[in-house]
Amino acid sequence: MKFLAAIELLVAAAEAAFTWQNVKIGGGGGFVPGIVFHPTAKGVAYARTDIGGLYRLNPEDDSWTPVTDGIADNDNWHNWGVDALALDPQDENVVYAAVGMYTNDWDPKPGSIIRSSDKGATWKTTALPFKVGGNMPGRGMGERLAVDPANSKILYFGARSGNGLWKSTDGGETFTKVSSFTAVGTFVPDPSDANGLNSDEQGLAFITFDSTSGTTDGATKRIFVGTADNTTASVYVSEDAGVTWAPVKDQPGTYFPHKCVLQPEEKALYLTYSDGTGPYDGTKGGVYRYDIVASTWTDITPVSHSDLTYGFGGLGVDMQKPGTLVVASLNSWYPDAQLFRSIDSGTTWSKIWVQTNHYYYTLSTPKAPWIQTGFIDMDTKHLGWMIEALVIDPLDSDHWLYSTGLTVYGGHDLTKWDSDHLVSIQSLADGIEEFSVQDLASPAGGSELLAAVGDDSGFTFEDTESLKSSPKTPWMNPIWSTSSSVDYAGASVKNIVRIGNSAGSPQIALSSDGGVSWSNYSGADTSLSGGTVAYSADADTVLWSTSTSGVQRSQEQAAFSSVSSLPSGAVIASDKQNNTVFYGGSGASFYVSTDTGTSFSEAGALGSATAVRDIAAHPTKAGDIWVSTDAGIFHSTDYGSSFTQVSTDLKNTYQIALGKGSGSTWNVYAFGTGSAGAKLYGSADDGASWIDIQGNQGFGSIDSCKLAGSGNTAGQVFVGTNGRGVFYASGEIEGKRERKLTVFHA
Repeated sequence: MKFLAAIELLVAAAEAAFTWQNVKIGGGGGFVPGIVFHPTAKGVAYARTDIGGLYRLNPEDDSWTPVTDGIADNDNWHNWGVDALALDPQDENVVYAAVGMYTNDWDPKPGSIIRSSDKGATWKTTALPFKVGGNMPGRGMGERLAVDPANSKILYFGARSGNGLWKSTDGGETFTKVSSFTAVGTFVPDPSDANGLNSDEQGLAFITFDSTSGTTDGATKRIFVGTADNTTASVYVSEDAGVTWAPVKDQPGTYFPHKCVLQPEEKALYLTYSDGTGPYDGTKGGVYRYDIVASTWTDITPVSHSDLTYGFGGLGVDMQKPGTLVVASLNSWYPDAQLFRSIDSGTTWSKIWVQTNHYYYTLSTPKAPWIQTGFIDMDTKHLGWMIEALVIDPLDSDHWLYSTGLTVYGGHDLTKWDSDHLVSIQSLADGIEEFSVQDLASPAGGSELLAAVGDDSGFTFEDTESLKSSPKTPWMNPIWSTSSSVDYAGASVKNIVRIGNSAGSPQIALSSDGGVSWSNYSGADTSLSGGTVAYSADADTVLWSTSTSGVQRSQEQAAFSSVSSLPSGAVIASDKQNNTVFYGGSGASFYVSTDTGTSFSEAGALGSATAVRDIAAHPTKAGDIWVSTDAGIFHSTDYGSSFTQVSTDLKNTYQIALGKGSGSTWNVYAFGTGSAGAKLYGSADDGASWIDIQGNQGFGSIDSCKLAGSGNTAGQVFVGTNGRGVFYASGEIEGKRERKLTVFHA
C-alpha cells in the first residue's frame, strides 16, 4: 500500500446547529399504548408511544407536541420507549413517565423515571436499578405509574421482569421497593423465545388509587395493583396506604387485567380483561365492575358465547356521568374492531356498528388523508386494531380519544351516541410522527423527498412546500406494510425503485413519475424481500442486496439472478451518472462493478476500516463516491480505485449523504463521533472540516438513523428516525480549518 500525506492550511470552523422540524406525514403512524387526561385541568393530556416518546395535547386544535426529543440522543435513545405515564392530580404542570425500550439485551441500559414540572419543557431523571420495556409485550396495560391524589410526593411504579412494586415519597427523586407487595406478575408469553422479547415476565399491569377512601398519615388509604397473572390472583388491594396487601376477594381469575379505572361517584372500579397481555393478541376476555363498598364483582362483558372472539383493552369512563363508559375490543381482526357504550354501569350495551351494516359513526381523516386512501378504503378494519388506550375527557363528556396501531382517533360529540346514535370520529393525531423510517432519498432534479417507512409503506413529497402537508396517499399499487429501501436513477430521476420486506409476495415496484404512482416489477418472484436496493443511472438495472437470498440483479425487468462476486448482506450503491457502474462494500473491502452489476471486483483500500457501513455516490459526478466506515469517511474521484480519508476528526461513521450546497457546491452530511460527540455533522469543504448541525435535537441512536441531503434545495438535509418520523432543516455550513489528508491506493 502506498500513501501520500499532504498538509493544507484552512481557516477555523465555527459550530452552528440547525433548527429542526418534522416532515409532516401526519396521522401518528404507530402504536400509542396510553393516553392520560389531567383530572381537573381542562385540556391537559399526554399520549405515550412505544418507540417515539411522549406527546402533549394542544386542545385548541387537537394537535400534539413532542416533549421528549431533548432527552433522546445517541446515548439515551431508549428514552423514546415510554412504558407508563402519570400526572399529578394536584398540579397540572407535573408529569412523570417510565422510560426504557426493552428488558432484553437489545437495550443495554436500565430504565428511568423522568419527571417534569413544566409540562415537559424540561426533565429530570431518576435511574432505576432495572430495565423498563416501552416496546415490550404488554405495553398497552396500565397505567403502571401513578401519583397519590392526596399526596403529590407519593408515587408507585409497577415494574417488569420480576422486579415488583416500587414507591417514591419525594416526588420521584428516589424509589424503593415495596417489600410487602410480593406478587410480581409471572406470566411469560413464550418461554422458548431465545431473544428475550417474549420470554420475560410481564410484571405489574396497573396502579389505581381510590380517592374516595380517605387518608392515613396524608396518604390515600386504598390502592389497587394489577399483575400479569391468570393462575392465582391478578388484582391486589391495600387498605392501609400500602403497608400491607392482599388479593381482592372473588376476583375473575381466567384472564389478564389490562385497564382499571375508578368512577369515584359510583365508588366502583371498571376493568377490562384479555386472555393475552397484548398488544397483538386476544381471543377471549371480559369487562368487570367492582363495587368497592359492597366488595362485589359483576361480569358486565358486552358479548358472550360465540360472539366473544376477542379480548378487551381500551376503557373510557365518564367522570361527569356516573354509569357511562365505553370499552373496545383489543384486537378484532375481521371484519373490524368493535366499540361498546353503556349508560347504566354495564347492565346494557350499545355497539358502534352491527352486522347488518348499520354504522353508528362517521369516520374521516382530513388531518392525514393518506389514512383514508391507503388504509380505510383498502380494508375492512376502519376502526382499527391494538386498541389499548381509550379515554373520555374527565371534564367534557363529548370529548374522547382512542388509539390504534396506526393512529389516534376521537371526536367531540360522543354523547350523540346516546341521542342520535351517530358519532363523528376523526384521526386526531396531528403532530404525532411515530414512523420508523427505513430509507430516504432526494433525487437531484426530481422529487424533494422519498421516505420508505415501516408499517405504513412510504411517502413521496414532490417539493419543499409539500413537506408541510400530510400526503394524500402512501405508496400504493402495490402497497406493503414496510418498504425497506428506495433508490432513484441518477440520470433519469423520475425513475424510482422501492422494495418491501414481506416475504410471500413480490416485493419490488417501479415508478416513472418520481414516486407519484407505482407498478409491479414484472421480473419479481415471491422469494426475495428486505434489504437494500440500487438503481442504475439510466434505470435499466436493479441491484438488490436481499435479507435472505444474497445480492441479486435484474435488467430490463427480467428475472433476478444471484451476484456471486459480492458477499451476502453487502452495502450497495449505483453510480448516479455512469449506467454501467455499481459499488459494494462488505467488511473491510470495497467492490466495483463496471458491467451493470453482473460481476464485482475488489477496488481501493479503505485504510484501517473493518466495516463498510454506507456508500453515497455524488448525484452529478460520475466516479465520485463517499464511503462511511468504522474508521471514518473515505472519498474517491476515480470510481473507487483509490481513496482519501477526508478527516480523522469524524470517526466511527454511519450513514452518509450529499446534498446541494451554495452555488454549484455539494455539502456532505454524516452521522459519526466528532467534536460534539455521536451526532450528525455537516461539511461544506469536501470533508476537510465538520460542524455539529444536530444541536440539541434528539434523533435517537445514530446507527439506526437514515440520511439524505436535498438534491434540490440548497442546505436542506433530512434525517429519518426509528420512531419519530423524518426531520428536516436548512442552513449554511461555513468555516474550514487545518486538516491532514491521507490517500490510500490499492
